[in-house]
Amino acid sequence: MKMTDTRPIKATPAEVYAALLDPEVLKACVPGATEVTGNPKDGFEASVTQKVGPVKATFKGQVTLSDMVENQSLTIDGQGKGGAAGFAKGGAKVSIAETPEGSELSYDVEAKVGGKLAQLGSRIIDGFSKKMADQFFTNLQEHLEGPAESDAIEASETGEKKGWISRLTGKE
Repeated sequence: MKMTDTRPIKATPAEVYAALLDPEVLKACVPGATEVTGNPKDGFEASVTQKVGPVKATFKGQVTLSDMVENQSLTIDGQGKGGAAGFAKGGAKVSIAETPEGSELSYDVEAKVGGKLAQLGSRIIDGFSKKMADQFFTNLQEHLEGPAESDAIEASETGEKKGWISRLTGKE
């Protein structure tokens, strides 16, 4: 399964690059992440719990970074095992370009699954993978930019702040 996308981020390339190397930012941005430890040089260890169709599993795995060009690009490779649910592995080539508004982040993602997950069918897996990638980069964008303007206006009008889950689902 392959995906390619681009998104504008109102932050400098240096801020975007630094966020991609920070385990705390990664933990906050990876959907379902319960733990992310390590560093860019040695790699990261992660624990992520996800439900794909009827299969729910906790994946434990490693993430390594390579082809790192400071403030410009990097390659992320990861693999995880979810016990009886199977395995997931994949990678992303990420590029960051400076724009007048901040940065443009581009990514090419490739993912593979095996075991029970693979039996769910390519449409479910492809849809789930796209949703996960979109959610990660949306979370990263919100981490760097803060809440979207409409959310900030709504929060200032009501005096409430909404978390990222309630902003996405529209539920309190």
